[in-house]
Amino acid sequence: MDFEEKIIVVDEGQSPMRIDKFLANKLFQVTRNKIQNGIKNEWVTVNGSLVKANYKVQPSDEIIMQIPLNAEYDGVVLPEDIPLDVVYEDEYLLVIDKAPGLVVHPGTGNYTGTLVNALVHHLQNSDLPVLPGNSMDRPGLVHRIDKDTSGLLVIAKTEAVLSHLAAQFHEHSVQRRYQAIVWGQPDPADGTIDAPIGRHLKNRTMYATYDQEEAELAKNAVTHYSTIQSYYYVSLIECRLETGRTHQIRVHMDSIGHTIFNDEKYGGDQILKGTVFNKYKQFVENCIKICPRQALHAKSLGFVHPVTEKPMYFESPLPADMQGVLDKWDKYVEDRIDKFEN
Repeated sequence: MDFEEKIIVVDEGQSPMRIDKFLANKLFQVTRNKIQNGIKNEWVTVNGSLVKANYKVQPSDEIIMQIPLNAEYDGVVLPEDIPLDVVYEDEYLLVIDKAPGLVVHPGTGNYTGTLVNALVHHLQNSDLPVLPGNSMDRPGLVHRIDKDTSGLLVIAKTEAVLSHLAAQFHEHSVQRRYQAIVWGQPDPADGTIDAPIGRHLKNRTMYATYDQEEAELAKNAVTHYSTIQSYYYVSLIECRLETGRTHQIRVHMDSIGHTIFNDEKYGGDQILKGTVFNKYKQFVENCIKICPRQALHAKSLGFVHPVTEKPMYFESPLPADMQGVLDKWDKYVEDRIDKFEN
């Protein structure tokens, strides 16, 4: 996503005013609703710190707002006949196995062709509940996964179910496990990453970890990981989320030197482990062609059904692109062992 940066220094004689109203008066081409959404998306800072929409500007405040380019969108979600892999559905909710490359909800540059457009078509209903604090283009969504992450999502059909599921996520009682291919071999093989995550200070489309002393810049984030199998220069790991921050696994694994394979945003599309030989470089490039996205998959999802109160648990097999990469690395390891044994 590309941004235009606006910097505004509040006049010395300015009386206290809500920042969303102040910016709407200053930025005539940006609606107050878009400004409020920008504040929620953490695209607005005052004197280098994030604020809420009810913050009242003070004289000499320096306000920086990142405005998404080409962001013309009226917020109406149109139904689209896009195939969905529905693994469970009843009158209260449904669980979807999202394919990689499918954007979850409309946004800058992706106003159509999203999972939400498909969902409205599938349910023949555009009047799905919206979580408080979310915009109207996120009906039914309790949680999200990135465009290029595959795997399981639960969708609520009623407001009561949405609230109940949201509470389970807030209480960290939802079981979520992801599998990822990462560069290198984690040491220790199993561990916990406890590092707050917040917006990257220089690139607002990225996130970064912060020291506990800098916690005011970020939100608490905890990831438990375990190594399933190593392939010399990459490993298949499983992650259990204790919190659900944006890009959490991607940022946490990168922070300990084990970036997710082919995660372009965090440098995983570069050769981070291995040899300098051209043959190896070609091998890695072939793996990237097989899995042209970050190798991250939301493998399992467990929660209590808000109405029946029965435990629900779902698993999704590793997608073909990630499995294809592992098959190639498995053959690579086998050939390497044969070479040294013979």
